[in-house]
Amino acid sequence: MSRGEEKTGNRPEDDSAEEAASGVARPDPDSPLESDRSPDEAGEIPAGRIGRTAKVSATVGAQGARYAGTKAVNLARSPEKAQEKLETRHLEAAMKMVSVLGEMKGAAMKMGQLASFIDADFLPPEFRETYQEQLSKLRSKAPAMPWDKVKVVLEEEYDDQDPEKVFEHIEHEAFAAASIGQVHRARLHDGTEVAVKIQYPGVADALESDMANAGMLVRLAKAIAPGLDAKEIAEELKERTLEELDYEFEAQNQRAFARAYEDHPFILVPKVHTSLSRRRVLVTDFVEGHGFDTIKELPQEERNIFGEIIFRFSFGSIYHLQHFNADTHPGNYLLMPDGRVAFLDFGMTKKVTAGQIQMEQAVVDAAFRDDPDGLLTALSDLGFIKNPGDIDARRLLEHAKHVGGWYMEDAEIEISAERVMKMIEVTSDPRNEYFGMLRKETLPADELLGRRMESGLMAVLAQLGAKANWHRISREWIYGDEPTTVLGRAEWDYFEDKGVQRVPGIASPGN
Repeated sequence: MSRGEEKTGNRPEDDSAEEAASGVARPDPDSPLESDRSPDEAGEIPAGRIGRTAKVSATVGAQGARYAGTKAVNLARSPEKAQEKLETRHLEAAMKMVSVLGEMKGAAMKMGQLASFIDADFLPPEFRETYQEQLSKLRSKAPAMPWDKVKVVLEEEYDDQDPEKVFEHIEHEAFAAASIGQVHRARLHDGTEVAVKIQYPGVADALESDMANAGMLVRLAKAIAPGLDAKEIAEELKERTLEELDYEFEAQNQRAFARAYEDHPFILVPKVHTSLSRRRVLVTDFVEGHGFDTIKELPQEERNIFGEIIFRFSFGSIYHLQHFNADTHPGNYLLMPDGRVAFLDFGMTKKVTAGQIQMEQAVVDAAFRDDPDGLLTALSDLGFIKNPGDIDARRLLEHAKHVGGWYMEDAEIEISAERVMKMIEVTSDPRNEYFGMLRKETLPADELLGRRMESGLMAVLAQLGAKANWHRISREWIYGDEPTTVLGRAEWDYFEDKGVQRVPGIASPGN
């Protein structure tokens, strides 16, 4: 069914039968809930909590009903025609989800970005690629707001100065759009090319509405895992997410990472132009490079190198800087022509104490050594287990190997979609064999973003099909082992030149 047929009403007879079977009326193009208008046309972000919740629910419900209607009518179709109609329905559903989530921005759009690089187990395997391909547009081709809308934000932040005078030149068309703001290319009066991230007008209200629903989500999680401290988790989620609205806070984070990785051999964090950055405007050096979709098509060896770089940045920052970036979605990486990787977007970072790092190292050390009792003690010290006597230590070790086995096993391992789905299954699916044990555990608020970073990174590596001995790299940070890769040797030379100690925590057991 073409878009032209839908708009003119010239629709095939069996499509009408699908609607009748689904019980869903044809969308009214003038309805605010069913509108297919893009943000460019609408120019506004839905802000109210009830309206935003209803919009997502209505979209998902309508698409689900239409899918059911298609399956019902397919009983009377030939197998070939039935398959064709099913493929069309899935494509339409994915496109509609992208349209709605892209218009809503905020946390709702972030969910779509996340779904774009984690294989959804609930979808039939033959249609997962369709959804991922469409949802990936939320990373690199999300709908931008029109210039006249975001220009108002610039004028307000620059005390009513015309942005055309603040910059020597600024492009009116955004080259990137994300969940909270969009990015325009500009040139400073000294000729420096910069990226100007402008927060969407109204997105603060939208994001606060989304966060008002976090309490409901955490209450649901508490019903599944009674040990979860719902209040602490809700506060941590809200605090970290709302920090993203303050670009001055993000600028502070980015400056810290840029200083720490200045002149690094394979990592680049773009410089922040502090004098031009404001609460809703962030100006940084413009960086050119290949995006994630292009990187996925590179030869295996190049994808392995890219995977090792983002692994070293994501985990290594914890040990080298006591500060890490929790937002691992693929839109935050660019592969530069010289082989370095540029890391973007520092709106959601987390600082950790030396004591917390040592407790984390003790957990990983016990798992590396297959020491169930040591793992139980270390996880108790970290706050995951309140009553150690209620936990079977050997099953706890088995569970840990399912979650982090990809870097606990001393072997070259390719991260696969199956590994990601197994990790999701054993941590969240009530049908998994460890669910009874999980109900006796908790998730300390301080660990929330670390777990998010780890699972998100694993999903990105799976999309790359990246292969490495992740265990040997990890041992550099846990024990201070000598690096076994070219990148590792270059990185340790860099940090030693900066005076960073080789062993950040515990002593090697010598195995």
